[in-house]
Amino acid sequence: MRLCKFLFVGCLSLVSLASHAETLNGLYQVREPVSSQTPEEREQATQRALETLVLRLTGDAKAAQGPGLAAVRKDPQQIISQYGYDAGPPESLQVDFDPVSTDRALRQAGLSLWGTNRPSILGWWLSDSVEGSSLVGDGQASALPLRRAAQHRGLPLRLPLGDLEEQLVATAPNLEGADPAPLRAASERYGADALLAVHAREEGGQWQAKWRLWLGDQKEQGSVQGADTAALADAVLLAVSQRLAPRFVSKPGTASEQLLEVQGMNLERYAALEHLLEPFGAQLQSVEGDRVVYRVNGSPEQVRAQLSLAKLAEVAPGEAQAPAQQGVEGAVAAPTPQLRFRW
Repeated sequence: MRLCKFLFVGCLSLVSLASHAETLNGLYQVREPVSSQTPEEREQATQRALETLVLRLTGDAKAAQGPGLAAVRKDPQQIISQYGYDAGPPESLQVDFDPVSTDRALRQAGLSLWGTNRPSILGWWLSDSVEGSSLVGDGQASALPLRRAAQHRGLPLRLPLGDLEEQLVATAPNLEGADPAPLRAASERYGADALLAVHAREEGGQWQAKWRLWLGDQKEQGSVQGADTAALADAVLLAVSQRLAPRFVSKPGTASEQLLEVQGMNLERYAALEHLLEPFGAQLQSVEGDRVVYRVNGSPEQVRAQLSLAKLAEVAPGEAQAPAQQGVEGAVAAPTPQLRFRW
């Protein structure tokens, strides 16, 4: 039976997604800077780590202070597996939260979660300082604050190589312009889902940045400030995370049950789709040929956003439907899926 084959392969291994989206490792591990290892400092850093994690998983800056998490705030140890100190620099407290107990606590508090599979972001970051203008390239020392900020905010960030050709493209007008075409052309070889353009400037000992984000046909933009490059990078990635999260996290009360049909399935795609649908509590309903039907909990918009990470195409209502099954006389016909996609 084809269904058994699908399930067998899914249990054997988790096949990487046939897309550019990335599964984040260390999503439940948080580092918060500390000035000492005293019990008071550790307690404060643990509270900050909890707030950071809740924001990562929900996209809601107010969620950590909600009444549903009062017991967790009072005793964070109930969802922590271990913690330790990282010498740095900077010295920090590393807190490892238990994924199962953390997710359970957040869901019991009425919060919806953003899963570990997130859109990969290619970041074009141009810094202007008294020393001149420079593009932050992969492997450079200046990339470290950006990578730390991306990890802190739960985003899969990639950086360009920063070769001469890319330096000629990553100019201030291109980074601040409304047309992403020049950067898109230079970004194709990296195969990321989203494009982030940041122009950072140092003025009077302070840093400020203008940023633009493109994901599909949607655009976001903003400006932030920071005391140094590390603080600025964290502010940019925090702003990006908060703009992206609403596309993938269903607000409590807005999610509904949907039937989702996906066409063009094979063994590899089954494992990828299972992982992609984790945030929606997907339950496999049927398998017929290369078509599968899932029951998912989420709004149509969020399901569409998630499936776009794997480059699935939505099937228009007028396109050919799956052939009707010949059922037993008197049997109730299977319900029609509200959402239909194909590889």
